[in-house]
Amino acid sequence: MSFEEAERLRARAEAFLRNAERLFQEGEYDLAAFSLEQYCQLALKYRLLVKTGTYPRTRSLMRLVRELARADPRAEELGRDVVMLTKVEDAYIGARYLPRSYEKEEVEAMLRYVKERFKPLVDGF
Repeated sequence: MSFEEAERLRARAEAFLRNAERLFQEGEYDLAAFSLEQYCQLALKYRLLVKTGTYPRTRSLMRLVRELARADPRAEELGRDVVMLTKVEDAYIGARYLPRSYEKEEVEAMLRYVKERFKPLVDGF
């Protein structure tokens, strides 16, 4: 692991979160949902890289959480959020490839979860 690679992941993750907030404010709910998924994925990969020196090449948030919990048992708390994590995880496919439109209320709930629960937990590991 290089410090540069880890910092690139962290910075890119934070940029995706800022982008999600901006897109949400602009009413671009599909792209906001996608950006939230990208933030979560990269934030987990960053933490794994820092803690273990590597991360699995997967997009599955649940798999990344399980891997992180092996390295840091505090991450098990995130595993309890399976409903929200899978909703965010599904945005990767749903917002990119499926003829699905995300509603304001569901993206608002996802954004609130990421900012109020996911981010503080991941930042604390």
